[in-house]
Amino acid sequence: MSHGHDKSLPPSLRVWAERVVGPLPAVLDASHPRETSRVWDVTDSRGRRFFIKQSASAALYERETFGYQSAVPALGFGRAPRLVETDPRQLALLLTAVPGTPVSRLVLSGPEHRSAHRQFGALLRRLHGTDKMPGAGRREARTALERLADDAEHHLTRAGDLMSEGRRALVRRSADHVRKLTDLLAPAHIHGDAQERNVLWTGPAVPGQRASTREASGQLAVIDFERSRYAPAVQDFVRLACGPWQDRDDLRDAFFHGYGRPLTDAERQALPCLAALDAASCLAYGPDHGEHDVTARGLRTLARLESGALGAFV
Repeated sequence: MSHGHDKSLPPSLRVWAERVVGPLPAVLDASHPRETSRVWDVTDSRGRRFFIKQSASAALYERETFGYQSAVPALGFGRAPRLVETDPRQLALLLTAVPGTPVSRLVLSGPEHRSAHRQFGALLRRLHGTDKMPGAGRREARTALERLADDAEHHLTRAGDLMSEGRRALVRRSADHVRKLTDLLAPAHIHGDAQERNVLWTGPAVPGQRASTREASGQLAVIDFERSRYAPAVQDFVRLACGPWQDRDDLRDAFFHGYGRPLTDAERQALPCLAALDAASCLAYGPDHGEHDVTARGLRTLARLESGALGAFV
């Protein structure tokens, strides 16, 4: 899936992985289109599939290692890849493969789509683990929110002409309001990139094929923990609110049914504010890195916030 860049498996990574699982006769590039993505889908001589991932930075490597060490115990066997081995020198992780196709690439029936979001909610609630939050995690969650608000001005500068004065004011108001909510938001061990492309659906669904009468018989698994960290739980709802939940109250309702509790009043206030901050981040990052889908998401979110169309968020 690489686009114009050489992303063949480096010999040093092959040697390391083969030392753990044996010869790897089949290696496929499974990277995202972005330049920094380095992922390979490999199969050993016994037909077992694994993924080798090389993190773009030490911080992402540490987050993902932490995330996967917590994911399988929290979510259950088969609900997340298992971390087989890591190599801090090469910032590499060796992961088991879990079956399924990203929900973002499937055309699911209504019952299946709702079941996927209901399961996603249940899995995130397990991962969030608020009841077992260590004191250091709670402090880290608070700091993360304050840093997010503090970064807004930097993002506005980088966004340049993409941000009107009205939208800049909206983002600044959102940053100010988030700071006031810091002590009221439940801390959690969040996934950090909770969206449909990072959950795999196993079931009878076929990519691009719709069957309106299909029953919801599939199972969900969560992948890609490189942004896993301690932060307010509500941050894991932002990309869903800005994406599949727009004009789909049934998916949002199914998610929170699975999650086991509704949004608190503070979370209802925080969600559109966090969406505005995420949009500013998108407009700061997307154009500089040629990620047009990220830029489009930021513009779309700001347009909805400006129009007062907050139904998808609350």
